[in-house]
Amino acid sequence: MKDQSGDYTLNIEERNRLVTLSFSGRIDLETMESVNSRLDAFWESSHPAEIAADLSGVKYMDSAGAMLLLQLEEKAKDIGISFQFLHEKEEFKGIMNLLDMEALHIPPLISEGDQKGFFELLGEAAQRGYDDFIRVMTFIGELLTAMMHSLRHPLAVRWAAVFFYMKRVGVDGLPIVSLISLLVGVIIAFMSSLQLKQFGATTYVAALVGFAMVRELGPLMTAIIVAGRSGSAFSAEIGSMMINEEVDALTTMGFDPVRFLAIPKVLASILVVPLLTIYSAFFGIVGGLMVGVLGLDLTVHSFIKQTMESFKVFDVVSSLIKAAVFAMLISGIACQRGFQVRGGAEAVGAATTSAVVAGIFLIVLANSAFAIILYYIH
Repeated sequence: MKDQSGDYTLNIEERNRLVTLSFSGRIDLETMESVNSRLDAFWESSHPAEIAADLSGVKYMDSAGAMLLLQLEEKAKDIGISFQFLHEKEEFKGIMNLLDMEALHIPPLISEGDQKGFFELLGEAAQRGYDDFIRVMTFIGELLTAMMHSLRHPLAVRWAAVFFYMKRVGVDGLPIVSLISLLVGVIIAFMSSLQLKQFGATTYVAALVGFAMVRELGPLMTAIIVAGRSGSAFSAEIGSMMINEEVDALTTMGFDPVRFLAIPKVLASILVVPLLTIYSAFFGIVGGLMVGVLGLDLTVHSFIKQTMESFKVFDVVSSLIKAAVFAMLISGIACQRGFQVRGGAEAVGAATTSAVVAGIFLIVLANSAFAIILYYIH
């Protein structure tokens, strides 16, 4: 049986249930549809015990033709038919070896004919959450072990990298932190004055702004800005190294990836974020001062005096402790998400998004815990 077109020829010979498929000419994207329809007719009319694909006459083959032949081999083996290629050229073998047939069988995320129920989706989400929790806890253990090693052996820390990340997190992040804090201070002072004017208590605007910025908003806003700005950068940097197999190279050379890559980022964040928090609180109070002096007829001296009386040393110390904890959470989860990257550029983007979202969630969660703890301590 012979099928011939202008670009290819397919000759089918059957002897004692051994079918020889002799291909010649071009097996490429243009001839793929015609060859495929001919093979479909062959499967309907023939039931061989063994198939041999003779490629001696093939002059040209692209990736589409290679995929067609590999699918032919796969279909034969799935139904228990012995299959082999005859006279396969080395260049054709190279094209076939480039194709990953397993990747072609990955099912779609949601198929139209297989919609999952609510409880099934809920169970899968719970399972993913549990698996992610296990991975995060494992990384925290590795990170704490690396931190303890760094405390015992400070000379083993890559201090040049620590200073580099201190500049990126602190110095480079200072303008945006200062600007947002200044504007937040202006907003708090202006909005609170609208209500306090009704009771003739505009002098308390200074105390409200000072206490809010020092106790809560300063560390919280700084942490959120660092999570969005630096946490995403940490995750993307390590994720790119995972894709390029640079982390595997470090492991091969005997370096601990967590100690080599994560520790400088975590130490830099812990050292710098509390300083950024101080600047945030300062510029927030300056924003309130601008509203108080220009719009509420308060003097600079009275505003500063009210501000200083609104918080105590305990509030400042607790704010700095919160900032350090937030910094460790941000940098830690960002590095963990980076080490978790597998795949390509899309995986880096997903890990970066996950690092920012998870970082902000942990910040809010930790801030809630601090609010309760500090209430009972103070």
